[in-house]
Amino acid sequence: MATINTKGYESLLTPGTTSSTTTKAAATTGSSDTLGKDDFLKLLLTELQHQDPTSPMDSDKILTQTSQLATLESSTKTNTALDNLSTQLKESVSSNATNLIGKMGSLGYNAVTLADSKSTYEVYFPTEIKSGTLTIKDAKGNAIKTVDDNGNVVKDGYYGVTAAYLDKNNDQKTTQFGVYPVESIRYENGASYVKLGSNYFPISDVREYYEKS
Repeated sequence: MATINTKGYESLLTPGTTSSTTTKAAATTGSSDTLGKDDFLKLLLTELQHQDPTSPMDSDKILTQTSQLATLESSTKTNTALDNLSTQLKESVSSNATNLIGKMGSLGYNAVTLADSKSTYEVYFPTEIKSGTLTIKDAKGNAIKTVDDNGNVVKDGYYGVTAAYLDKNNDQKTTQFGVYPVESIRYENGASYVKLGSNYFPISDVREYYEKS
C-alpha cells in the first residue's frame, strides 16, 4: 500500500497547483507504485479540499473518481474472497488426500523406460504368489525379453510390464507396473505427492484410486 509523506502534502498546499498536477504529485509520493483504496480516498478528499475556488472540479470528474474508488473497493473484496477460497480448497484437498492412504493407486500406464540397456522398476503383487510369469512387451504389444532370442540387447525405449500369476489358493491373478497401494501423502511447496511403491508421484499423475480387493 502506498503511503503519502509530509513532502507530498506540502506539494498539495502549494498555491496555484491544479487538480491534475496535485493528483500526480500525491500519487508519485510514497514507497510503493500501488495505491490502495485508503490512499485513493485520501487523494480524492485532498483534491476537493484544495481545489481552486475559481475553477472547481467538475461533477463528471468527481463521479469518475468515485466510480474508480468503488471499483477498487470491489476488487479488494474479490481478492480477499479468492484468497480465502484458495485456502479452503487447499485444506479440503489435503483432507481428502489423506483419505486415499490404504487404497490402490494406478498411474494409468505400465510402461518402463529402458536406457543404456538398463531399467529398474517395481511390480506390486497384492496377494501371495504361488507361481507366475512376468511379461515384457514392446510398444506394439509383442512379448519380448530384455535380451531377444538371438542374444541381441533390445533398443532403448518404453516397454510394458505385466504379470500373470496364481495365488496361494490357485486363483488366477494379474498385476502390472504402475499399480501400488497408497502408503502416504507428502506436502511440499504447496503441492501434494502420493507414495506409490518406493517413489512419490504428484497427486495429479495418479489416474485412478480404488479399494483393495
